[in-house]
Amino acid sequence: MLDLLKEKNTERKKQENLLNFQKDNFWNTKENLFFFTKKGATKVAPFFYAFFYKKTIQYFMKFLTFYLLILTYLSASTLNLSMSSSPSRLNPILANDSASSEISDWLFNGLFKYDKDGNPSVDLAKSYNFETPTKLIIKLKEDVLWHDKEKFTSKDVIFTYEKIIDPKVFNSIKSNFMQVESVKALDDYTIEVIYKQAYFKALETWMVGILPYHILKDEKDLMISSFNKNPIGTGSYKLKEFKTGQDIELIANENYFEGIPKIERILYQFLPDPNTSFLYLKQKKLDLGGLTPIQVDRQLDDNFRNDYTIIQKPSFSYSYLGFNLKNEKFKDIKIRQALSLAINRQELVDILFFGYGKVCNGPFLPNSFAFNEEVKPINQDIEKAKKLLKELGYDEKNPFTFEIVTNTGNDIRINTAQILQYQLQKAGVIMKIRVMEWQAFLNTVVHPRKFEAVLLGWSLALMPDAYPLWHSSSSKLGGFNLVSYNNQKVDELIEKGSHTINRDELGIIYKEIFKIISNELPYLFLYIPDGITVVNKDIKNVEPSFVGIMHNQKDWIIEK
Repeated sequence: MLDLLKEKNTERKKQENLLNFQKDNFWNTKENLFFFTKKGATKVAPFFYAFFYKKTIQYFMKFLTFYLLILTYLSASTLNLSMSSSPSRLNPILANDSASSEISDWLFNGLFKYDKDGNPSVDLAKSYNFETPTKLIIKLKEDVLWHDKEKFTSKDVIFTYEKIIDPKVFNSIKSNFMQVESVKALDDYTIEVIYKQAYFKALETWMVGILPYHILKDEKDLMISSFNKNPIGTGSYKLKEFKTGQDIELIANENYFEGIPKIERILYQFLPDPNTSFLYLKQKKLDLGGLTPIQVDRQLDDNFRNDYTIIQKPSFSYSYLGFNLKNEKFKDIKIRQALSLAINRQELVDILFFGYGKVCNGPFLPNSFAFNEEVKPINQDIEKAKKLLKELGYDEKNPFTFEIVTNTGNDIRINTAQILQYQLQKAGVIMKIRVMEWQAFLNTVVHPRKFEAVLLGWSLALMPDAYPLWHSSSSKLGGFNLVSYNNQKVDELIEKGSHTINRDELGIIYKEIFKIISNELPYLFLYIPDGITVVNKDIKNVEPSFVGIMHNQKDWIIEK
């Protein structure tokens, strides 16, 4: 040890002596003095100039690169959005809550998607063909990369299907695949799907986001996988970081198969209180948000209207007054016709939504392929309503009386009941109102069918399915045919439609279903509220459509 220390000391002294020698003798040697003669300077100057120029450029370039990185981050175009709840799982087959679904939609793609008009179109699929009514061949796009730059192939599709039907993976979309007999890969970019029978939602089934086989193939329990917080998808944006209860940042996928989005970042600000979201909109801290009719009608100033474009479109939902058709009071269609004539649906829209809504006159949404334009809205006609009631034996001395039940926690619904009560009273009808807590309402009134009439609403998918609400077999306990509607012709049409893969044929069938149900009035269809969205006017290329405004988001540009 001592020898080693001595050796190090000796070496250090040699270095010091060498440095001292150079310091003391530099100015005294002819060789070194040569540098400072005119002749020497002329020869050596280019050497020093090149040396110092090279070093200066290197340091400048490093600084410039760092500066540009900071500048790029600060100047990157950002779409500021809000979310009222935190996602639970960022996994498309496990995303049951709205926040999880919304974020997952940015990160993942299905084989198919809806176009701006609500029609199925290709997404990860390149093309498709029904070789028979039950055999679907899907060709996959070959230029798709996962966010980690691995190639997307048919293995990913097969893996996703197997996980969806896996009994160990609890999800809400298993039922969508009940008509699937088998799925297999014919090659790396071709899928064969065999259905048990021709199925009208054959394409819609494959709109679910696809999972990466190469990442999850050895995952023992997908329900608790870390992937659900750190997802890798094929979508137009990638997740930067996710922590429960905090903001979420997405960054543009530079390898997106449809082209890199023009907006580099999406920032979801976690704002649980809707009032805070509205305040952020007013302060222009959000670029996009939803408003209520009263906010649009009463709470916006000129500055807000100058900053934002207000876009309204019918929501995918409607409200209705449903009759228990097993109750003797409502079995005669004339009583249902009288009640329908006694109410003023447009007045409901004007009072409840300040005009931001539409009258509903049937079971499928306007502008959809299933909507029947030949069926016209029913206008209020008090005298005709009274005449029908009189034919049935009802008058001032013997008024028609019934009870409607609805739930607490929904002021619009309660106000609807009160307005209907007032309107029906003009025709001599006495309508009583009972309001119950939601779970008690469901468990003691709706599910056991212990009501005369209910006031409820339905949210509808872009692809309508009449079976759950209108087929007679769905009237059994646990089904959604709550009013016990039973029409053999409608049953036959629903069954025929469910085995139709031609969308035009399906449209004809569903228009006929629409007409029959609208005429028979198992419901008093009331109104379709508008969805009201505001968009920062700095954002260009926004195209409102039947499905909303997000269908072409990758083409949006922020100009400031």
